Amino acid sequence: MAIKSYGTMAVDWEQRIDFDRLRHERLSRASTLLKQSEMGALLCFDMNNVRYLTATHIGTWAQDKANRFTLLPQDDDPILWDFGSAAKHHQLYAPWLGEGRSRAGISLLRGAMSPEMGRAEDVARKIKIELEQRGLDKEPLGVDIAEVPILFALQKEGLRIVDGQQLMSEARVIKTEDEISLLTHAAAQVDAAYDELYRTMKPGMRENEAVGLVSKVLYDLGSEYVEAVNAISGERCNPHPHVFSDRMLRPGDPVYYDVLQSYMGYRTCYYRTFVIGYGSNAMVDAYKRCREYLDAAIELVRPGRTTGEIASLWPKATEFGFPNEEAAFGLQYGHGVGLAIWEKPVISRLVSLDHPGEIKPGMVFALETYWPSTDGWSAARIEEEIVVTETGHEIITRFPANDLMVAGHHYYTATGPLPTTRTHEPVMSERVVDLVEAVRG
Repeated sequence: MAIKSYGTMAVDWEQRIDFDRLRHERLSRASTLLKQSEMGALLCFDMNNVRYLTATHIGTWAQDKANRFTLLPQDDDPILWDFGSAAKHHQLYAPWLGEGRSRAGISLLRGAMSPEMGRAEDVARKIKIELEQRGLDKEPLGVDIAEVPILFALQKEGLRIVDGQQLMSEARVIKTEDEISLLTHAAAQVDAAYDELYRTMKPGMRENEAVGLVSKVLYDLGSEYVEAVNAISGERCNPHPHVFSDRMLRPGDPVYYDVLQSYMGYRTCYYRTFVIGYGSNAMVDAYKRCREYLDAAIELVRPGRTTGEIASLWPKATEFGFPNEEAAFGLQYGHGVGLAIWEKPVISRLVSLDHPGEIKPGMVFALETYWPSTDGWSAARIEEEIVVTETGHEIITRFPANDLMVAGHHYYTATGPLPTTRTHEPVMSERVVDLVEAVRG
C-alpha cells in the first residue's frame, strides 16, 4: 500500500481520502470482531470508540464527559445517544447512521448528575430495551468504560457485563488506507510547526511562547485539536517533567518538544530535540546515544517481528538512572497512534519482554527514546511515527532528526562564527595558561 499525502479539499479530478470508505471499513472491522466474540452487543462510552463506530464528533470539549454512548448489536448497525441538539444535527447531516439511530441521551456527566436524578437507570433501561428487542439481553454485553453507577444499573437490569475495550483495541490496531492517510497528514502538520519553531527559537523565548506558536501553526493548518505541546528546556530536561512552563531559553540550552494534536481525529505523538545557539559535548553525545537506540528499534520494524524484540534493544532502567522499568516507563517506549495518542501495540521493557505481540502490516505506532547526558541536567528525546508495510516500514515524521540541530545560532567574533559544539568553560589559550600557572606558582 502506497502512503500518500493529499490536499484537504475534495476535488473531482483526483481520488483522495475516501470518508465513506473510512466509515464503512472501521465499522466493518468492529462488527466482524464482535461476531467472533462471546458478546451479544458492545456498549461504548469512550469518545474515540464512539467516533470509530459512528463517525460522529461534537468537539473535544466532550472528550472527558463520558456522556455520549453507542450500542453496537450483533448483526446490526450502531445506535447513538448523543448530547442534546447534537442528536438532531446527526439526523440532518450524518445519513450513514440510518433512520432513528441518532437519539438524545444524557448520562451522569461524570457525577455532575447526582444519583437521585436517575440518569444511570435511564441509560441502563435504554440499553436493556434495545437488547430485548433483538433477543440479546441474555448474551454478555461488552462495555469499554463506564461510570460506576451506570455499571451497577446495567447489572441491576440483569445484564452480564464483560470487557469490551479489548475488542475495540483489537479493531483499531490495524489501520485502514484512509486512516493511514489521515495520520500522515497530521504528521505533516507537525513537520510545518517544527519548521516554524526552529526558525523562531532564540534566547529569551519562553517555553509557553513556543507552545503558543506551535498551536497557532497547527490550527491555521486545520488541526482539530492541539491536545498538548510539551516544551522542556534547560535544567528541566532531566528528569523529564512532561509539561511546559514559562522558563526562558538560554544559550547552550537543550530543549525538546512533544506535539500531540489531531487531524480529523487522528493524532500525533512527535518529539524533537534542539539546542539553542550551541550544544555541549555531553549533550551531543546524549543525542547520539538516544538516536542509536531509536534507529536500532526502527530497523527491526517489519511484519513477523515482535514488540518484545524491539523492547529488548533498549537499555534497562538501571542503565540510565531509574530503579526499575515501572519508574522509567514511557522513556524508552513504543505505542500505537490512531484516534487516541496511545493505542495498541505497547512496546516497553515493562511488559513486552514477557508478553510480546506480533508486528503486522497496517499498524501505525510511535517509537520514542530518551537519554540523559553526563552533565547531570541535559537530556535528549526523539520520536518517529512509523507505518508497518507489507515488506517493512515507512517513517511518516519528516522533520530532520538524524543529528542534533542548533537553533538560533548567530554568534560571531572577530575571527568568525563561534562553533556550535563547545562547553560552558572558558577557552584556555597558551597566554591564559601561563598567567594562571604564574599565580599558582
